[in-house]
Amino acid sequence: MKILNYEQNYKTQLITLIAKNRIALAELKKKEKQLDLDTAREELNYYLNKNFPIFIAVNENQDLIGFTICRVDEDIVWDELLFVIPEERRKGVGSELFKRAEEFAIELGGHTLYNWVHPNNYRSIPFLKKHGYEVLNLIEVRKNLPSEKLTQKIKIGKFEYDY
Repeated sequence: MKILNYEQNYKTQLITLIAKNRIALAELKKKEKQLDLDTAREELNYYLNKNFPIFIAVNENQDLIGFTICRVDEDIVWDELLFVIPEERRKGVGSELFKRAEEFAIELGGHTLYNWVHPNNYRSIPFLKKHGYEVLNLIEVRKNLPSEKLTQKIKIGKFEYDY
């Protein structure tokens, strides 16, 4: 397995993985979502137009098996997305991608990589803790959307939120 900077010849594979990532995120909120390659293509084009750094993991057959996309806001680097195909999980692929994103943050003069994570993301939270990320920096609070059906409660400190 190799970690590379995104290359155009991986565009079709990356679009597919972005679409699969969106399905996985929907599942966290117990929603069904279909593979939507058009939306994933638009999303990738957005990242490319904004010059978001993209790092990819490829196997020995040169197949794309994972990716991470970073967003740079002044002197802060956010790990915008990290996704590894299910059959390659728990083999160090995500850790290597994450390590590359951390290195990128340091190259730009930062001290840490910032991360957004859903409170019920049972894969990402332990992954982040394993890599030493334990400081809760901020939470996002909003009104629920008109058609949104919230089914869970999340407690942070002495406050409870619908989720």
